[in-house]
Amino acid sequence: MRRNFNTQLNELNIKLLKMGAMVQEIIEASVEALAKQDLTLAKKIYEMDDEIDKIELEIELECMNLIALQQPMAKDLRVIATILKMITDLERMGDHAVNIARVTLEIGNEPLIKPLIDIPKMAKLAQNMVNKSLNAFMKLDVKLAEEVAHDDEEVDQLHEYIYTELMDMMIKNQKIVKQATNLIFISRYLERIADHATNIGERTIYIVTGENVEIN
Repeated sequence: MRRNFNTQLNELNIKLLKMGAMVQEIIEASVEALAKQDLTLAKKIYEMDDEIDKIELEIELECMNLIALQQPMAKDLRVIATILKMITDLERMGDHAVNIARVTLEIGNEPLIKPLIDIPKMAKLAQNMVNKSLNAFMKLDVKLAEEVAHDDEEVDQLHEYIYTELMDMMIKNQKIVKQATNLIFISRYLERIADHATNIGERTIYIVTGENVEIN
């Protein structure tokens, strides 16, 4: 029975990693669509999010089946409860990528008011945070989970810089208010993605220690 439980848990972990890879891909694609003003790619983001939603439901059902049939206790139960929360974080990251795509479609072919440097940098950091937080979970590595918080601080600093820069630009030129506001929204969506990755790091610490902590 224990062997069967471990097999099912390993399969869950594989699906979780797949979902994480899909989230990293959708983050990259959403910002690429913005930078290249690729409206076709922006529309494809919605389809990619549908796939993320689908795998979230599959993982959720399998978790519920494990709880019902195996009746896990202590650490095993914490692992399954953590996976259920993690897939919610991952799904919300996908939703934020959709929000970025929506803004990209709203901007359309209108020339960008500034070269995009910091937003792609934020996106890359957020992708790395997702990857690092999932690796921390798979290895039950508390130190690696805590490192995610340091990355989150860098994302927060970039968001602050982007916000200040765009606000200054809007004060000097009110014609760019709409697009500048949209770019601030995108920066905020990326900042939220990083927060969700931090949540995953915190949940890993919970599995190992049994304590709920805020690592940032």
